[in-house]
Amino acid sequence: MITIGFTLAINARAEDLIPYNIVGDGIPQSLTGSPGDAERGRALVLARTTTCILCHSGPFPETRFQGDLAPDLAGAGNRWTVSQLRLRLVDASRFNAETIMPSYYRTDGLVRVGRNFAGKPILSAAEIEDIVAFLATLRD
Repeated sequence: MITIGFTLAINARAEDLIPYNIVGDGIPQSLTGSPGDAERGRALVLARTTTCILCHSGPFPETRFQGDLAPDLAGAGNRWTVSQLRLRLVDASRFNAETIMPSYYRTDGLVRVGRNFAGKPILSAAEIEDIVAFLATLRD
């Protein structure tokens, strides 16, 4: 299931990006028009292909070698609203221009992009919503 979702994102093109509106420090409306699936979101966060777990750690006792370069995801649902989580995934550079976190749903103004990924988002709108749904469940 993860591979299928990731394959869809890789095949997406910049012109397929769903428009969104940033309000304050977040994107209040779902990119897909509906909430994501938290179970799929958890699988995506733990998949090495999305790179989340390479930098972040979290309440994932079954997963070895979690990252320590970025905030622990435990309690993410307490620290950030769904709207804020969505914008952090779409374009983390809006919060910190020097961040090492990829902009998962942006294609313009990026540097050091592999030839096969140029002009394509890393994640699809549905994958963003699934991860947002999962992160929102992480409460202390």
